[in-house]
Amino acid sequence: MKSVWKRSELVFLIIYAFAFYAILIRRSLQLSHDYSWTLDGLRAGWISDWPNDVSDSQWRNFRGNLPVLTFVFGIFTIIANTLREMCRFKGRGMSTVWLFISLIYLSYLHGACVLFVLSIASLNFLMIKISAKSKHFPFVLWIFNLFWLLCNRIYEGYSFSTFGQRWAFLDDYRGSFRWHICFNFVTLRMISFGYDYYWAHQNSRFDQKKHIQHCYICSSGKICYNHLQERSVQLHEFSFSTYLCYLVYAPLYIAGPIVSFNAFAAQLDTPQKNHSVRSVAWYGLRWVLSLFLMELMTHLFYYNAFAGSDSWKHLSPFEVFIIGYGVSSLFLCLKLHVAKVLSDLAVLSNLVIGMLKYMYIPLGGSRRKLLNVWVVFTFVAIWHDLEWKLLSWAWLTCLFFIPELLVKSAVTSFKVTNFFAIDLLSVFFVLVVEGGCVMFFMLLRKVKFSHA
Repeated sequence: MKSVWKRSELVFLIIYAFAFYAILIRRSLQLSHDYSWTLDGLRAGWISDWPNDVSDSQWRNFRGNLPVLTFVFGIFTIIANTLREMCRFKGRGMSTVWLFISLIYLSYLHGACVLFVLSIASLNFLMIKISAKSKHFPFVLWIFNLFWLLCNRIYEGYSFSTFGQRWAFLDDYRGSFRWHICFNFVTLRMISFGYDYYWAHQNSRFDQKKHIQHCYICSSGKICYNHLQERSVQLHEFSFSTYLCYLVYAPLYIAGPIVSFNAFAAQLDTPQKNHSVRSVAWYGLRWVLSLFLMELMTHLFYYNAFAGSDSWKHLSPFEVFIIGYGVSSLFLCLKLHVAKVLSDLAVLSNLVIGMLKYMYIPLGGSRRKLLNVWVVFTFVAIWHDLEWKLLSWAWLTCLFFIPELLVKSAVTSFKVTNFFAIDLLSVFFVLVVEGGCVMFFMLLRKVKFSHA
């Protein structure tokens, strides 16, 4: 009975998916054609003279800076490999070299404001070294970093004249990029360093033997990223130079990803050997194909331009759903996939991993899910920017999650003794209705806050 039910469900889902996307694509093409003359953010495209939707600022900046990013990453790769081979540098030596190069890069970005970055980072290092053995350390670490996150936003990166008129001339040398915007990533790294140092003084929770048995990479003699992340490095590697190098490492400074300190310090000593030249080349080809697919989509479907204009207010509920689905599930996901290697668009996946390891799990994980989602989403909103619309987004998201969590909890605790079709169908119906309602409100919220 169960196998028949699963096969029937699979056939139904396949038919539904084909029908859904056929209707979605057809209606999206029609909407883009009918409203193209009223939408802002459309520019002349290069595919068959179709307009191109570049209304998303992150995607527009990524496309415009792609040649420069490619050149800079190439230079950094050549420098790193040359120094490793010629000078035989290991962890401490490489951290010093990268710190020197990264500080030159930061001086170009932030000018004299690099002093603010180094000052807050130094205070954080001292706080961690002094209080890491306290049982209240996680609370102190979060309060300290949240305090600076809020102050940086409230005072817009501070002014040197605040500390005396003799320093006012430094306000003329603030660089080309606001330092307190980039400092959001530095904050996540400071939290990672603090937690990894704190856990290094405790009994390891990482079962290395069990992990090797279940990980196909580690069982083959190599070391996976999860192994590097969970296995604590030696205490002497938590040095100030390695710490600063980790915070301001130039290739990851603006964009991420937010690797943990353990993984970063381990790879300073021994670079990864898991990926061959062939696998990297294949990944590069996949990335190029994804980039073309993203370009094709922005030439055909103007989801983001709809969400950022008033035109969506004149659409039917079904058409609003199409725009919301296109923004959240198509445009955003593909944008993240294309840009996750080279751009700050990887922020979402990086932030999710960091919040899961350093906030959600320490707060109790799924055992206190109803409470934890409020804390996590509130911090995510503050981390992005100090605005009421973002806090409202976070709290509305939590409200929409509550029915889903309650239904899942009820279904999980409900013991089905006889697997008759009527029982399975009832549970399936409840989950589908609940999931559909949550998705609709999420998509509507996305369109509303994209417009705001």
